[in-house]
Amino acid sequence: MMRKTAFAALAAVMVLGAGGASAQTLKFGLAEDPDALDPTLARTFVSRLVFSALCDKLVDIDPNLKVVPQLATEWSWSADNKALTMKLRPNVTFHDGEKFDAEAVKYNIERHKTMQGSQRRGELSAVTTVDVVDPLTVRLNTQAPFAPLLATLTDRAGMMISPKAGKALGDKFATAPVCAGPFKFVERVAQDRIIVEKYDGYWAKDNVNFSRIEFRPFIDATVRLANLRSGQLDFLERLSATDAGGVQKDSKLKLASITEIGYYGITINIGKSDKSKSPIGSNAKIREAFELSLDRNGLNKVVFDGLAVPGNQWVAPNNPGYSKSVPIPKRDVAKAKALLKEAGNTNPVVNLVTPTTTDANKIAQVVQAMTKEAGFDVRIQATEFATSLNMADKGDFEAYILAWSGRPDPDGNLYSFHGCKQPLNYSGMCNPALDEILNDSRLTTDLAQRQAAWEKAAKIINAERPIIYLLHRKWLYAHNAKLTGFKEYPDGLVRFAGMKM
Repeated sequence: MMRKTAFAALAAVMVLGAGGASAQTLKFGLAEDPDALDPTLARTFVSRLVFSALCDKLVDIDPNLKVVPQLATEWSWSADNKALTMKLRPNVTFHDGEKFDAEAVKYNIERHKTMQGSQRRGELSAVTTVDVVDPLTVRLNTQAPFAPLLATLTDRAGMMISPKAGKALGDKFATAPVCAGPFKFVERVAQDRIIVEKYDGYWAKDNVNFSRIEFRPFIDATVRLANLRSGQLDFLERLSATDAGGVQKDSKLKLASITEIGYYGITINIGKSDKSKSPIGSNAKIREAFELSLDRNGLNKVVFDGLAVPGNQWVAPNNPGYSKSVPIPKRDVAKAKALLKEAGNTNPVVNLVTPTTTDANKIAQVVQAMTKEAGFDVRIQATEFATSLNMADKGDFEAYILAWSGRPDPDGNLYSFHGCKQPLNYSGMCNPALDEILNDSRLTTDLAQRQAAWEKAAKIINAERPIIYLLHRKWLYAHNAKLTGFKEYPDGLVRFAGMKM
């Protein structure tokens, strides 16, 4: 009897060992706790990381920002560029077993456009109607040509949720999201963990090697790295730049990096709410003085160990959409003081909201020290990240440090933040002339014409300064050296397919 028991135990160990590759758990460290796990409502970068596991999109990008198939296998534009027809992947199901088809695409696009609180409304404003051509063919119609549409569908606007779950749960969908990605939702404990498990019905399941992913938020970068070193995590996003050298020297870890397509900036409330009546919100000269008191190179060196790229626009200086006629201003404390004197306020108070993340806090402290030399009294208001976004939404701030992870088309970094009454226009700026320029930039795919429009926009935005752009980070990742298959993408997101231990 004892021999049989021992043999059974040994057999169990052998089976477990043989199946280990398909029963792996990836422990993933997030820099913040995500907001709503609903592609229509979500605003945070970390929610996009979780969606990378949960929700496939109509199309994706490759590491060179080229649009590639995902749930749509091919697409074409009409002769007048007012209709995008997409062929859909067959035999795809959502996590609840419901089939993915053209009707599902129509439901999702219309939900993005009409749902109360939708953050995708501005991204898809040009889409007027959606036609179901046949079960696996869908057509998106626009009133005028809309150049950014395909790039827009590579992100949350192109994510597909189950219509059945969406209708049943309504605005509670985020509590139990049902998508068509490689992993299905299991549970979420706020500020602690999000658990997803491999979906056996996934259309490309043979390329999914983890059976489970545990997302865990660690706001402090030092704590996040300590958990990686101890084995409590296998992978972390947004490694602190000052820790990059140490990770490179650790044989048990690997470092990966790529320059982002987004930016770090300071959004100023100039018209969102009554708090726009603050000194910095109500006076363009004070905003100019604030910018002139900043040394972007110094900020980069102190906070990002010199690894970031200083910038003053919504795209980096090496991006085709960057306007060279609006260069990065050099620090000029004397001129900043003179502007404050002209404005009649030589010691303006600026209440600066900052997320409690490590990098944002460091930026706030450096900005506080630099601007003090010009006469500013910056008072830092450290706030939990999701809460800070809600404050921005309501206009409950004077100035706000915000990182935007970026979109493949420059329009994705621009329109929703500066267009009148757009969902991400936290500054409250509304300039009809700028709106016309932004709309013109969307009407053509000709890069030269779009660059000309962006240059006009840059001059207006630079004069008003609703956002003071600071720099463009490098996405820094650290992971267990045994993990393979990870590829860096400029959007900062992790594609879990192909990764394994």
